[in-house]
Amino acid sequence: MQKPKIAIIGEKFWPSRGGTSRIIEDTLVQLKDRYDFTMYCYTHPEAAGHIPEVKVVQFNPYPFGALGVFFFYLRCTLHALRQGHFDLIHVHKTDAAVFASMLARKYPVIATSHEAPYRRDKWSAIGKAYFRLMERTFMASKATLTCISRPLSEYYEQKYGRKVQYIPNGVQLTSKSDYHYEAADSLLAKHGVSGEFLFFAARRIMGTKGAHHLLKALNLAGYRGPVVIAGDMDQLPAYTRLLEDLSKTLDVKFVGFINNKETLLALVDRSKFFVFPSETEGMSIMLLEVASVGTPLICSDIPENTAVFDADEVLYFRNKDAEDLRDKLVYAFDNEAEMQLRADLAQRRVREEYDRELIVRHYVALYDQHLAQPVR
Repeated sequence: MQKPKIAIIGEKFWPSRGGTSRIIEDTLVQLKDRYDFTMYCYTHPEAAGHIPEVKVVQFNPYPFGALGVFFFYLRCTLHALRQGHFDLIHVHKTDAAVFASMLARKYPVIATSHEAPYRRDKWSAIGKAYFRLMERTFMASKATLTCISRPLSEYYEQKYGRKVQYIPNGVQLTSKSDYHYEAADSLLAKHGVSGEFLFFAARRIMGTKGAHHLLKALNLAGYRGPVVIAGDMDQLPAYTRLLEDLSKTLDVKFVGFINNKETLLALVDRSKFFVFPSETEGMSIMLLEVASVGTPLICSDIPENTAVFDADEVLYFRNKDAEDLRDKLVYAFDNEAEMQLRADLAQRRVREEYDRELIVRHYVALYDQHLAQPVR
């Protein structure tokens, strides 16, 4: 029996580089035997064979930042309309969903919001205005709308008066026997890290990820132990300089972006505590992955975090408050057994509610509902 054909538009990177691309990757791994997927992506030498069952359509990236991404999404859309033969299109990200109504002329379309990008400090005023416009276009589109964040879904419904289905992120649970401890230990040794360390990681190091709050808190506490910060430091040079200045009195190692999931999880497992001081999120995969490992978490109390874990599962501090984070770090070191108990509860929550195998059932139901509609 021929499998239904589904195209994925809206993520640029294949293989995954974390974030949204990892969410898509884990979903396709779960569903590749049920559906015939085609992934639209940037040209990459490993794309075609990354998941053999998943077809790829590759285009070279355009320059000019967000404008270049816009033209990439336009090219994907035109290809799908002119040369594609699909039964369904799944569009990820609000800025790609600007083309959802065009696609809906030919196909059933599902569009998924992963965050509100204009809340990030990465973007200029013009960039933020652009993403606000894209959000309005997303909400006005003819697609069926979903969102990975409960608070953001509620915001959409309150502001625009349109229902957006909440389908949370999930993580592909990985056995610790599959973690790349050797690679993690080699990386730590390369940077002179030994013994217990605090860990912070993000795909992109930018202000809204909150690493500066962590460093300020550690300076206030007079902390002298090793701190490992993983992520791309080339996003905002001025912010990188701020972090370097805050690190002068600390033992901080900037180890760069870690793309390999199994190496990253091994580092999480090696760490004493993982600190997650983000000022805004959609629904963080990093947060779920850390909890799945069983490493204690100290988190900002933003709604996107408190909607996922209770206060008895992670230790919350007031968002953007370095002094409160200092106090919570001191508390964590003074109450290690309690922190591990919280981590165990958070790990159980992930296994019971955010296992990717459970989450994809929502997409199966949504896909099959739309596939029952006649193709235009």
